[in-house]
Formats: sequence, structure tokens, C-alpha cells
Amino acid sequence: MSSGNQTVVHISEQVAVLISCTLSFLGSSLIICTYIIWPDLRTTPRKLLVYLSLADWLSALSYAYGVWRVFDSDSVDCVAQGAISTFANTSSFFWTVAIAIYLYVFIVRSNQRLADSLVLFFHLVSWCVPLAITVAALCLNKIGYDASEVSVGWCWVRIQAPDRVLWMLLTGKIWEFLAYLTLPVLYILIKRHIHRAHAALSEYRPILASSPLSHSFTSMADRKLTLIPIIFIVLRIWSTVRFLLLLVDSPARQNPVLVALHGIGNTSQGAANCIMFVLFTQPLRARLSAALCCCCHKGHAEAQHPYDPSHRPLLGGDTPAQREDNTS
Repeated sequence: MSSGNQTVVHISEQVAVLISCTLSFLGSSLIICTYIIWPDLRTTPRKLLVYLSLADWLSALSYAYGVWRVFDSDSVDCVAQGAISTFANTSSFFWTVAIAIYLYVFIVRSNQRLADSLVLFFHLVSWCVPLAITVAALCLNKIGYDASEVSVGWCWVRIQAPDRVLWMLLTGKIWEFLAYLTLPVLYILIKRHIHRAHAALSEYRPILASSPLSHSFTSMADRKLTLIPIIFIVLRIWSTVRFLLLLVDSPARQNPVLVALHGIGNTSQGAANCIMFVLFTQPLRARLSAALCCCCHKGHAEAQHPYDPSHRPLLGGDTPAQREDNTS
């Protein structure tokens, strides 16, 4: 494996990845804000989604800084950025799988108590394991400049490290591979269970089964369960392809299209989650639309009736004109 090469990151690739980072930052922020604003939506699955969004939010920030700088050496900010993105990205993998496990236990096993008891375990694994791996990599001087061979401008595992493949696996790739295997299996099992339950319900409640509203909600849930693992794999597969090409020392890993897809895919998870779990969720979409309309109407009303200081009530509550009327 050659370690002296360097993948050139073009301006167009930088712009595309920075836009992707911005969308993920905004998407993750929207998920967090909706959770804070509307307490009645604070279910456990959405709480887990907020934790995932925190990881994606931090990941988007660190990747944005890295692709903006396009590092060319083991500088202090390169190591810091590489450590933050390593922790956030690995944590994102764990939280993505944690949500799937929670839904499996809650829906398929029909055990809410067990599912809720797993949340503490999810915290321990999804925060502590990435932190321990990142600290170990930092202490052993494994994080730094990687010549964009398996990144797009940002820093990750030092390309000069003799055991770089091992640390690339530990700091991300092995968890990525496990997610590729785990997510489709869990969501297929959840989908099968929902289809069987819906079929049984339809047999005894034909009116409900023929209800357009019920069919609409079921179809949307079914599409989401299908899209979650597909979107994850579609976004992440490009970084996996480049990693495998690096293992065989193929120059194809430096292809500009592949580099751009890698950069956009790695930084789009927050935006994809926002689209699926906010914009494609009818109750949240309705509330956001209402809030937006309210702001628009308020701004229009203020434009129609601009603020006039001369009509401001005094401490006693009378306007100047009223005071003149009272004294006459």
C-alpha cells in the first residue's frame, strides 16, 4: 500500500461537501429544537434520535472545518479535528444501531420495559466506546494527516502509521461494516412483524383496514422502515469503497466523482434524518408549517402597522393626545 500519495480535493468538491455539512448541521439542529419546543413529542425513540442528532451535529461541524482547511500536515488543529470527527462519527454508528435495536425490542418483542431499560446501556456504549477508542488513538499518536486517501480534506488516521489499517477499522470501519449487516436485518424483522399484525387486525376490523387515513399512516411507516437502512448504506458505501481501494492500493480511490460522493455521503446523515423524521412526519410537518405561517402573518401585520413612538402609552397609560383632552 502506497503511503506517499495525496488525493487532490478540488474546489468544487469542497463546496459540495461544505453545503452537505451545512444541511446536516441545520437538519440536526431542527431535530433537537423540535424535541425541546414540543414536550408532547418527547417519546423515547425520538429522544434516541436527538442523541444521534447530537453526534451528527458535532460530526458536521468537524467535517466542515476539515474540508474548509484541507489539511496538508499533522498540525494541532488537524489532530483535534480528526479526534472530534472520529468520536462523533463512531458515536453516530452506535446510536443508529441503538435506535434499530430499541424499535426491534419495543415492536417485535412487545417489551417496552426492556426497551426502555436498554437506554442506559445505549448511553454507555454509544458515548464511552467511541471516547475510549479516540483517546487511545490520540495517546498512541494514530490520529493526524491522512493525505485525503480515505477522507475529503479532513484528518483521520495518520497515513504514515504502520498499523493504519487496524486503526482505520477500530476508529470507524469495523462499526460501519457491522451497521451494514445489523440495520437491514433488524428493520426487515420489524417490517415483517408490522405486516403480520396489520394483516391480523384487518381480518377482524375491515372498516379500519379500508380507512384511507389508516392506510396512509401504515404506508408511510412502511416506507420509513424500508428507507432507513437503504439511506444509511447509500450514504456510507462510498467511504467503504475508497477504504477497500486503499487496501489494494488502487489509484481509483482518487477519482474526483468517488471523492465527492464520499464527502457528501459522510456528511449527509443529519440532513437525511431530518427529512425522514421531521419533514416526512405529518404531525411535526403540520406544527412547523403552522409556526412558519404564524411568523409570516406576524411579520406582515407589523409591516401593515409600523411602530409609532408617538402612540406609545406613558407610565400613566395615556397618550399625549389623551392628556391634552383631559386637561382641556
